[in-house]
Amino acid sequence: MITCIQNPGLIVTPNSAGKDCLRGKDTGNVLAIEGHSILCEGKKISDIIPDGKIKKTKIDKFIDVKGKVVFPGFVECHTHSVFAGSRASEYVLKLRGATYNEIASAGGGIVKTVNAVRSASPSGLYHLLKKRIEHFISQGVTTLEIKSGYGLDAETEIKMLKVIKRAAKNFPIDIVPTFLGAHTVPAEFKGDRGKYISLIINEMLPAIAKKNLARFCDGFCEQSAFTAEEIDQIFARAKELGLGLKLHTEQFTNIGGLQTAIKHNAVSADHLEVIREEDIPFISKSETVSVLLPAVSYFLNYDYAPARKLIEQNCIVALATDYNPGSSPVNNLGLIFSLAALKLKMSIEEIVTAYTLNAAKALSMSGETGTIEPGKQADFAVYDIEHYNDLPYYLSENRNVMTIKKAKVIYRNK
Repeated sequence: MITCIQNPGLIVTPNSAGKDCLRGKDTGNVLAIEGHSILCEGKKISDIIPDGKIKKTKIDKFIDVKGKVVFPGFVECHTHSVFAGSRASEYVLKLRGATYNEIASAGGGIVKTVNAVRSASPSGLYHLLKKRIEHFISQGVTTLEIKSGYGLDAETEIKMLKVIKRAAKNFPIDIVPTFLGAHTVPAEFKGDRGKYISLIINEMLPAIAKKNLARFCDGFCEQSAFTAEEIDQIFARAKELGLGLKLHTEQFTNIGGLQTAIKHNAVSADHLEVIREEDIPFISKSETVSVLLPAVSYFLNYDYAPARKLIEQNCIVALATDYNPGSSPVNNLGLIFSLAALKLKMSIEEIVTAYTLNAAKALSMSGETGTIEPGKQADFAVYDIEHYNDLPYYLSENRNVMTIKKAKVIYRNK
């Protein structure tokens, strides 16, 4: 089956030149192609051809995008989309000056969501997740990472991962499951954190690996969560079991998490709001992606990650929402585009690369998606804008009119 994505006003893609990411000054290397259409053979891109050659080409199906701007399908590489309950009451505390760690110490934060998720049924969690996935798809997301981490016991973590697995079977996009048992120490283990770490290493991880419920193991290296030494133990076991690694780190303090992530060749180090300048060369020399989450900084009224320093020192930079009920109840890509431009001082071209190719690299999927080039999956976001420079302008309006996954239209704004 030969499908033609016909009549785009502009085709916009990172110019990867066969690389699995763009780093440093090359992050802004984006192609904007006019007068061409995209050919797909089966589920993959086969060619980008001048419009004048369409009549001479055997084509089975046309998808008319009517002068719109076509991007690679967006890759949302960091979310906590499976949750129940509300943390809206904590926002009032934040407005009164309470910090993230103070709220957590008082029994709020992650622990509050854990209680709600433990009480929720699998079908209830799936119903909530379904709406959230549909919302991401409506914005042009064709690859979506989803973490567990609101169970913090074997039964509930597995329950969450099974809900994610069910979604992966039922939705046409790529859904990437991540195990985040090392999110925080649950209340019942506060007096014996070593016992909880042992539970992760000796029970949760083996069970999850055996059932093939997660592609990655994640952790939160922070004073209110886990030390670098504890993450080191968890990561060593996860690697033995064949899981990839990701890490929340350098969000509020520097306690060795970044070094631990790099030591274990983690695919990404996420947050980095307070990364020390002297530590940037360590990540810049690695293949670990710096995943920046500006909506968290906005919502917590906190420091933004030093995107310009990271890019200028040759790091691989990606962007994501960090959609979660506590520190980033944000599932709006337009707001991320705008914050990246205004607060992270990223160029539009850098933003495009960060949400496509480099975000795919943060999921070890840049060989499959993230650019518009032959051999990649035929994944596209079709935006009703005049030029790709308009992306950060529509910060509160979804301008995606069509989402295409593997050459099939999976969303159309009617």
